[in-house]
Amino acid sequence: MSKDEAVRYALNLAKEVTKLGQDLWVSYDAEADVLYISLQYPQRATDTIMLDDVGILLSYRGRKLVGITVLEASKR
Repeated sequence: MSKDEAVRYALNLAKEVTKLGQDLWVSYDAEADVLYISLQYPQRATDTIMLDDVGILLSYRGRKLVGITVLEASKR
């Protein structure tokens, strides 16, 4: 990735992340092709549900969404 592409990507990412209006932690496991997004750190999730046939897991602590896991992230 060139410097210009990296800057453009970072600016687009910043625009999307700031829409959440909260802290965000992101980790990508390239070998497993899984993207982990934490909306609370540490998550301490008490329940996780998988959205039907879309490869996305939502993690909750009580009723509060604390994490999102995206399977096969590079294919999205």
